[in-house]
Order: sequence, then structure tokens, then C-alpha cells
Amino acid sequence: MQLRRSIVRGTRLAGSASAAAVALCLLGGAGTAYAYWASTGAGTGAAAAATMQAVTADALVPGGSNRTSLAPGGTADVVLRASNPNAFAVTLHSVAAGGAATADAAHAGCVTTGVSFTAPVAPLAPAVTIPAKSSVVVTLPGAASMSTQSQSACQGATFEIPVTVEARR
Repeated sequence: MQLRRSIVRGTRLAGSASAAAVALCLLGGAGTAYAYWASTGAGTGAAAAATMQAVTADALVPGGSNRTSLAPGGTADVVLRASNPNAFAVTLHSVAAGGAATADAAHAGCVTTGVSFTAPVAPLAPAVTIPAKSSVVVTLPGAASMSTQSQSACQGATFEIPVTVEARR
């Protein structure tokens, strides 16, 4: 009989040990879950932003094409080279007038040029991306115009049209 009681007690102990183990696992798991959801932390980090260098625009003389020649009452394309000195690509956002158009030095008598610049709508469409440390040629169709008020001394002149470009990263 005692043997039987030992076995029964052994079973009870094993059952109690299993129940205790399950209870510890549940408590341990609940504690871990609580720690996961309730834990906090602090730390520091650092980052440095590079300063964007200015994108420049230079006049590009495409040659003696009729497509780019101005005549009183007409329009012509404005062609420029936009250069990106940065280590990252930028998007040319806008091109705006930067001052009055002037004639080349060989045409000093061309005081009233009648030449004006019509800026394209910003942002430029299609978008113009300038890769890092490179340049692109941008053609603005019909952006230069010449009024009928231009002086005769302006015939054959090359005009400098100052523009301001805005680039964004």
C-alpha cells in the first residue's frame, strides 16, 4: 500500500511540478511581454548635412541656326548650360529673369534692345535633373522675344540675357 501512496504522491508531485513550471513560464512570458511594451531608453546620435553649393547657368551659343535667331516681333529659344558642383544630383526647379538684356560690345549703339525673357512655369516640366559634378544643356523654347521697338543698331547683335536658376535637392 505504501508503494501505491508513493506513486500517487509522485504523480501529484510531478503534476505540481508541471503546474509550477507552467506558472513560471507564463509569469516569465508575461514579464518579458511587459518589459517589451513598457521599456524605455535614451541615447544620442549625430548627423551632418552638407551645404548645397550654388548651381550656375552659363550662356550657350548654339551657332547660326535660324531657330535661335531673334528678329523684331519674334521669339527665339534660350539655351543655357546648368552646372552642378555638388556631390549629389539636383533638380532644376526654375529659371527666372535676372536683369535686362544687353547687346554684345560690338553693338554699342544697341541701347534699346527690346529683348525680354519669358520665364517658364515652375517647376520645370519635364523635370531637369543635373547629375552630381556635371552639367546639362537646357533649351527654353521661345523664351526670348524682341519687340518692334528695337533699334536698327541691334541687327546682328548677340544678346546676354541674365537669368537666375533655382535648383533643389
